[in-house]
Amino acid sequence: MRLFAMLILLAFPFAEIFLLVKLAHLYGWWLGLYLVVITVLGLRLIKEERTLFSAKMMQSVGAGQNPFGAMMGSARNLFAGVLLLIPGVITDAIAVLLLLIPIRQPKLDGGQTYQKTSHSRYDAAANDDIIEGEFVEIKSEIEKK
Repeated sequence: MRLFAMLILLAFPFAEIFLLVKLAHLYGWWLGLYLVVITVLGLRLIKEERTLFSAKMMQSVGAGQNPFGAMMGSARNLFAGVLLLIPGVITDAIAVLLLLIPIRQPKLDGGQTYQKTSHSRYDAAANDDIIEGEFVEIKSEIEKK
């Protein structure tokens, strides 16, 4: 099994180069333009995903959803961006397929999507410095005397 996996990994670059040479003979300089445009798109995808990652995570947590879906979506987009940076048509096709696959929210045992349930009237304080609550002062027997 390891030998088979190693052969596939070694054959992949040769297949990519073979396909690029065939396409270069068919389309000429258009293939070079295609590779430059795809590389720029891959760089842009990685850059935008890096800047939006924390916002996606905070939005997911703020909405009471499991942040795993947002993490997996960002990881998928970063991996697709790296695949777009690698020159080749096969890696570009794999990247496009990755981007087309939707990421679903993980399900709980009952088949329901994870959501935050709150039974409290006060979900969050209006000001982060203030902690709202009630207290009861209990005096000991020594203080009463």
